[in-house]
Parts: sequence; structure tokens; C-alpha cells
Amino acid sequence: MNLTVLNHMSYGVYIVTTMDGDRPVGCTANSVAQVTADPCYITASIHHDNFTNECIQKAGKFAFSILKEDSKPILIGKFGFRSSRDTDKFEGTEYELADGMPVLKDTKGYVVCEVINTMETETHTIFLGKAVEGEVYDSETPAMTYEYYHRVIKGKSPKTAPVSYRE
Repeated sequence: MNLTVLNHMSYGVYIVTTMDGDRPVGCTANSVAQVTADPCYITASIHHDNFTNECIQKAGKFAFSILKEDSKPILIGKFGFRSSRDTDKFEGTEYELADGMPVLKDTKGYVVCEVINTMETETHTIFLGKAVEGEVYDSETPAMTYEYYHRVIKGKSPKTAPVSYRE
């Protein structure tokens, strides 16, 4: 199979967050998707090696912030190429708590989900969450897509990204 065909699928770029006790943690993800509208169910696929995965399992909740084309590119690197195990990714990052979950302000908005189920793959946990809260911060600026991230920002993918093949 020619896996580069999947490069033509549309993906967003998100910061998935949760809490490690009273400490906010998170990671960059491109595999967040709405499954249904009413009730609103969301999936988020997080690599087993990401500390965020472990913390979502403990907290039973996660949030995701939707990056926009003019979100600071450093957010992607800060949340995507470091581990929350030994780095405070939120230091110097503007965020607030929504329903107890950290959400980033320099974004289009956020959704908070309660985990209702999980599915394990060889490399990732797919969290199924029921959306319990959400807000729009910026309705004008386009959402950042994974294609935009690679084509315009010239970004790279961390080894834990579910999409890491190239043409």
C-alpha cells in the first residue's frame, strides 16, 4: 500500500491537554476527530510513549485546543517535541482552566471531554470522549491544518505522531 495517499487527508493541529494531579500537561496531536454531533463524541489518538496518555487515563478527562494559522509556531514544538514528564510545557504559555482542564488561549477555541471509552492499538490509545464544555476564542482566523503546518511553517513530525510518512 502507498501510505503517502494518507498525506492528502485533512487533519487539524491540536494541543491535547489534561492534568497530572494539579499540574497541567499536554501534547501536540493531529488525530482528533468529531464522531457524532448529538451527543457530541470526540476521539483523540495519543501515543503510548506520551506522558499525556498516562495522565488522561488517570484523570478520565482531556481537552483539546484548536490551533489557528497564526498561533505561535513555538506551541507545536513546545508541546510536540518535549515530554511533560520533565518539562513544564505551560511555563510562559497563556492558558486557563475550563472544567478543570488546561486550555490554550492563542487558539481558535477548545473542547473539554470526559473519557467514556478507550481502544488500544499497537502504538496509540484512542480515547473516546463526550464533549462537556467548549468555547470559541477566534472565529475569523482559519484553523491550522496538518498540510499548512508542513507546507507553510515547514514543520516536522515527532516520532510519536500517527502520521509521519512523506512523499
